Amino acid sequence: MSAVAAQDIWASVSAAVDTVENNPVLNISIFGAFVAVTLFIVIRASRNNKTAADYYAAGRSFTGPQNGFAISGDYLSAASFLGITGAIAINGYDGFLYSIGFLVAWLVALLLVAELMRNTGKFTMADVLSFRLKQGPVRMAAAITTLAVCFFYLLAQMAGAGGLVSLLLGIHEQIGQSVVVAVVGVLMIVYVLIGGMKGTTWVQIVKAFLLIGGAVVMTVWVLALNGFSLDTLLGNAVAASTSDPKDAILGPGLQYGKNPWDFISLGAALVLGTAGLPHVLMRFYTVPTAKEARRSVVWAIWLIGIFYLLTLVLGYGAGYLVGPDTIKNAPGGVNSAAPLLAQALGGPLLLGFISAVAFATILAVVAGLTITAAASFAHDIYANVVKKGNVPPDGEVKVARRTVIVIGILAIIGGIGVQGQNVAFLVALAFAVAASANLPTIVYSLFWRKFTTRGAVWSMYGGLAAAIILIVLSPVFWGTPTSVFKDVGTAIWPLNNPGIVSIPVGFFLGWLGSVTTTRAEDPRKAAEMDVRSLTGYGAEKAVDH
Repeated sequence: MSAVAAQDIWASVSAAVDTVENNPVLNISIFGAFVAVTLFIVIRASRNNKTAADYYAAGRSFTGPQNGFAISGDYLSAASFLGITGAIAINGYDGFLYSIGFLVAWLVALLLVAELMRNTGKFTMADVLSFRLKQGPVRMAAAITTLAVCFFYLLAQMAGAGGLVSLLLGIHEQIGQSVVVAVVGVLMIVYVLIGGMKGTTWVQIVKAFLLIGGAVVMTVWVLALNGFSLDTLLGNAVAASTSDPKDAILGPGLQYGKNPWDFISLGAALVLGTAGLPHVLMRFYTVPTAKEARRSVVWAIWLIGIFYLLTLVLGYGAGYLVGPDTIKNAPGGVNSAAPLLAQALGGPLLLGFISAVAFATILAVVAGLTITAAASFAHDIYANVVKKGNVPPDGEVKVARRTVIVIGILAIIGGIGVQGQNVAFLVALAFAVAASANLPTIVYSLFWRKFTTRGAVWSMYGGLAAAIILIVLSPVFWGTPTSVFKDVGTAIWPLNNPGIVSIPVGFFLGWLGSVTTTRAEDPRKAAEMDVRSLTGYGAEKAVDH
């Protein structure tokens, strides 16, 4: 494609972005249709939610391919679609690092912990950790860290929801965006209360089909406008860039050049965080056998890998066809890049469809997060710590449903406070908390026989505290235009992501607590856990009782 032709396309599409009127009625109709269909699915799926296994693990009734789509639906969050597309459109290469980090992190989780945890556990991460350690303190610590990770992840999804719907309805006022976040929170509560894990899983499967299908259509469309030449697309993205120099978006340093330690910290959090994300690991308990778990892994790898490759075209396509300034100034800011690209390509109809897909993405992920957090509180804290296992058959599920309401309210309040933040950046914070508080304990528990209860408790509480304290002291909260407190003071800790410090702290405290324990744990339990985690022997009985 010649430079003149490329400029002609750029001019015509830019004019389309400026002249296409948003159609709130059409957008609301598409949203309403999606909500109606998914609610129908959730209600149909909820008919057999009688036991804890039904509510938490969908009765372990899903096949490998179904669970593979559900895993990809759970993992490909608003950060993957909205946040990464916007980050690449604005910051180019540095934004694509999120795609690379999330993809590599998924492979680390699969190879390091996923099947081992599935063979050992029952419903939650705490089931695995308490298999060979003392129940009370380990379950309490694991539940608290799980709730913290889920809360940070929920903030990202709620921020994406507020920006997305505000863009569609043309809402610029803070109060309007807050109402949108509240509506999303209420829908999330309804989905999880009615459907449990089975309803949530079917929503995630539907959402994965829509998201990957929509991304493929947009990618082919963008490439067609550039003669199916990635080189032409990158050249056009450079021409539309507002960076100085313009070709900076093709190389590293545009976002993290001033402080490479921030990049290293982010990379550590992204690569190691997924292996500690409880809502992703919980998905492996929804299949009946370890063989089906492995099949679901293969499907998920392909689906997730393909999608993250598509984000490169979507991000640079948004930078070229929409323009960085238009994206920054739109309601929702950087998170609006993907919907604006859809508008540039296909007008209001494609905008409405892609936004409904993004909305589906958010609803599916927040439902998965919420049921994970509720399961952690009801199963680990209430049933096993407070009641010490003496719970009636339906008592645990009742407490889980009440927990869902509380979590939903907290997510709404927190989501209102983080409007305008890049959702990929917020998810990176959740990854840092997961990698600091959960991953060290999981790794030690699975691979180190001398690991002790004290080491587990120190690692989880210490890693969690280090991550949260550094986040609170960082530019995320203080002294920059995108901070929570924009005009108040300056940050004490210079890095946006705490992973470079908090992750080693979690591993160190796990080691220190174990080597300073005077009374060793039962070696027979450690040996039994090794056999079960590596071979799956006894796993089926463990997960069903």
